[in-house]
Amino acid sequence: MNIVLAQTAGFCMGVDMALRKLDSLLHGPDQKSEVCTLGPIIHNPQVLQEYAALGVTQINDPEALTPGQTVVVRAHGIPRNIEAALQTRGVLLVDATCPKVKKAQVLIARQAAQGRLMILLGEADHPEVRGLLSYAANGACVVDSEEGLEELLQDRLGPCFLAAQTTQDQELYARMAELLRRRLDPDIPVLDTICAATMNRQEEARVIAGQVQAMVVVGGRESGNTRRLVQVAEQAGIRCHHVEIADELPLDQLRGLNAIGITAGASTPKNVIQAVVQRLETMLLSNRPSFIQPLEGETREPK
Repeated sequence: MNIVLAQTAGFCMGVDMALRKLDSLLHGPDQKSEVCTLGPIIHNPQVLQEYAALGVTQINDPEALTPGQTVVVRAHGIPRNIEAALQTRGVLLVDATCPKVKKAQVLIARQAAQGRLMILLGEADHPEVRGLLSYAANGACVVDSEEGLEELLQDRLGPCFLAAQTTQDQELYARMAELLRRRLDPDIPVLDTICAATMNRQEEARVIAGQVQAMVVVGGRESGNTRRLVQVAEQAGIRCHHVEIADELPLDQLRGLNAIGITAGASTPKNVIQAVVQRLETMLLSNRPSFIQPLEGETREPK
């Protein structure tokens, strides 16, 4: 039995950068006696528990912040008006917004300044989306499917542009862009806002799904990019199990399979991925010898 481990599994650049900024406030030359984050800095409960144990406080209400506090902006970014309010509130604001999200905010603001309505592919209740919407000064509509876009197109729309949450499905985004070009405007601006790391993870998940009988996706249940990987695997027509930790593995459903694929969300730490791999190895070795086979035969540890 083979285990195929995704090369892209684990922290992305944006998550790694955000946590390094937080670490520097806890242990580095910029060390502060009290540090808080505005909402969860990333969507992974194990990581959040580790930082809570180090004394990091999570504050969800900006009004609860007091002058002099050190507050870290989450990797997903925050709405424009909240950022502006915090800058006048007397807090020390440390911006850990992912650079890819920052780029999306800038691109959206430019299009909105030209009087266009934003059509956004995303999850309406996701914190990144709430932040992106604040840069669409001329209004926005959020859709999460082709059906939702079809329904939107029944209304009379003026000048529009299309953007996406950075962790959305690139294939779905391309189909929506084509639909808008056919039905609304052949020259509609389509912004390049989906993160390349997200696209690479999704493509690798598709490839692995074609090689195995079941997929295990490791990551927080609140993580949008992790949920997208689950969708990609399910769309490939194979069984997919979304787990946060190794203890959640449905071993009874995985025994006896010839090949299992493993991938993980962009906010899933290396030790959590390794624990899942080790649990599967223990299960497989109890039956017969097995080995871990990274995609395309390359040896690489999960990040």
